Amino acid sequence: MNLKITDSWKQILQTEFEKPYFEQLISYVKEEYAINKCYPALDQIFEAFNLCSFEDLKVVIIGQDPYHGEGQAHGLCFSVNERITHPPSLKNIFKEIESDLSIPYPESGNLARLSKQGVLLLNATLTVKSKNAGSHQNKGWEQLTDAVISTISEKSNEP
Repeated sequence: MNLKITDSWKQILQTEFEKPYFEQLISYVKEEYAINKCYPALDQIFEAFNLCSFEDLKVVIIGQDPYHGEGQAHGLCFSVNERITHPPSLKNIFKEIESDLSIPYPESGNLARLSKQGVLLLNATLTVKSKNAGSHQNKGWEQLTDAVISTISEKSNEP
């Protein structure tokens, strides 16, 4: 499995990628994708990092795990692909934005536009088995995402 992740994040997270837990996680993910339908697509697992470089980072939003329905997940928390029905969590977010800020409820649930503005839309676990929410929890993703959050905190406090 090729780690398709932008250089700005790859450099920052390289030490995590070399740790035993991450090697075990990648082995698990490869096996899961080989025998089960999983989301997002392999080349989109690190999409949150690819659309929001470390240098452009302004805000972090953390979700639980990717949506587990066909065509929904594309590597950004709470975001769905174009022309996909909005899941309940995304509907609630859009309704609150509409209510609080008077911004009309959008047609598209694809939040890539936010990522490109410096919003890291990161799930605690980056993969999931189809129709099985939480199926890839406690396999190592949380250790990586905790390291990401710690790194962001440390680097944002540097002079």
